[in-house]
Amino acid sequence: MTLSLRFFSALSALSLLLVTAYAQPKVSTPNGPIDFEEYEPVSTLKTPEHKLTRAKYPFIDVHNHQYEMDRADLRKLVTQMDSLNMGIMVNLSGRGFTSNTAESTTFLENALANVQKSYPKRLAVFTNINFVNVGEPGWTEKAVKQLEDDVKKGAKGLKIYKNLGFNVKDVAGKRVQVDDPRLDPIWAKCGQLGVPVLIHTADPKPFWDPMDRFNERWLELKLNPGRKRSADNPVPWQQLIAEQHNVFRKHPKTTFINAHMGWYPNDLVKLDSLMKVFPNMLVEIGAVIAELGRQPRASRKFFEKYQDRILFGKDSWVPSEYATYFRVLETDDEYFPYHKKYHAFWRMYGMALPDEVLKKVYYKNALRIIPGLDKSQFPN
Repeated sequence: MTLSLRFFSALSALSLLLVTAYAQPKVSTPNGPIDFEEYEPVSTLKTPEHKLTRAKYPFIDVHNHQYEMDRADLRKLVTQMDSLNMGIMVNLSGRGFTSNTAESTTFLENALANVQKSYPKRLAVFTNINFVNVGEPGWTEKAVKQLEDDVKKGAKGLKIYKNLGFNVKDVAGKRVQVDDPRLDPIWAKCGQLGVPVLIHTADPKPFWDPMDRFNERWLELKLNPGRKRSADNPVPWQQLIAEQHNVFRKHPKTTFINAHMGWYPNDLVKLDSLMKVFPNMLVEIGAVIAELGRQPRASRKFFEKYQDRILFGKDSWVPSEYATYFRVLETDDEYFPYHKKYHAFWRMYGMALPDEVLKKVYYKNALRIIPGLDKSQFPN
């Protein structure tokens, strides 16, 4: 065997060894360290379990995103909704995700038409604002006119994404604050039209904090490094939140649904104070059930106190994950896992909400504040 052939054979053997090694799952030695991601202890706790797959009452999900509603066959979606006992889904992505106004208008019109011809009693659509060219002469007037037209066509409300405050820039290249005065006519028009604004501002505060052993979101940030922000990117977290609150303060006649409980589900004392200051603010529980499930007694007290101002929302459309929400809201189960470890490495506990509170959270509050929803499929 020549030298080059022996070298090639050795290299091939080494490559095969490396491929085999990387193909095998990482196994910790019996007495060696275990990575946090690996640690999955099986609980020995024996308590009653109620693994729910359907809500006790039909519910309205006010925070959902469907990206092909303009052209999709909606039968599969409604079948999945039926399996959960979801009465109505609100699609917040009414104008899709194009920055071209004409294209987004076509998307919305097609989505509304698709809903109307198939499941008008089961699906609702919110519209959105195109923030391109804020500050251009006539931009505000055009945005208000578009909002009016969309509501006339059948949009039930307005959804504001978190890019407002993060990376929306005006024609001068400056960050557009959430409370920018040029947007005031939009919020005021929603109040005049009687449609709610579901607004998502910022992200969880730990995304701005140092990524160290004290950060509860460390695993999430490790797995999703793009979510990590420096302390002032684009501004401090508290400034973004304050900008949002200024909008609520300036427009008391407009109903705002604060997405993700305003990022205060982990501080219900603070959220309680905000609920008192802003009577026009409601909250929804999308993507924050893990925070509520680790403080069931405090959460139940909060839900009972503000039972008329809390809405059911989920955000991401993964039907199997709704079970965690039902279990936290409806049962008194103890020490059960959340469905995403990187969101919650802790365990959940049920709040066992009273039926009347459940009904309000599941559907009554949404029926009250979102115009034009079909009430016939809901009890009482």
